[in-house]
Amino acid sequence: MPYRFTVNSRPVHVDAEADKPLLWVLREDLGLPGTKFGCGAGLCGACTVLIDGQAMRACQTPVRDAAGHAVITIEGVAALPAGRKLRDAWEAIDVPQCGYCQAGQIMSAAGLLAVSPQPDDGTIDGAMSGNICRCASYLRIRRAIRMAAGLPDVTGDAA
Repeated sequence: MPYRFTVNSRPVHVDAEADKPLLWVLREDLGLPGTKFGCGAGLCGACTVLIDGQAMRACQTPVRDAAGHAVITIEGVAALPAGRKLRDAWEAIDVPQCGYCQAGQIMSAAGLLAVSPQPDDGTIDGAMSGNICRCASYLRIRRAIRMAAGLPDVTGDAA
């Protein structure tokens, strides 16, 4: 069945089964490999994308649910107001270790900053709680989000 939506501000048209996960449409049909497959059950957050600004798990979102909506992937996050700041902060703090989860982490952070431009640590922790980092970079992730939001560094370390 044909579906139309936008991905990273570009209109797309895909012909796919209605229940095909958006993750596989992005990776296989549209050639956007930045969105990662992690658990396949929506639990780890590696596949996070923004749909109409809301962080969603692409592995659990059927393509039919993306029809008519705006999808932003890690490849397009820099075009968002907080996107470039997040990517710069991630690099400045050297957040990733293995890096596998980082696309999903950045996408969840972008969704957070869109609705809460200056979140406190509890808000950050709550918004990011669905994203798992097996390297346990959680403190650096929080610090990078604070930096992108223009909040002071409370760790006492220079970024």
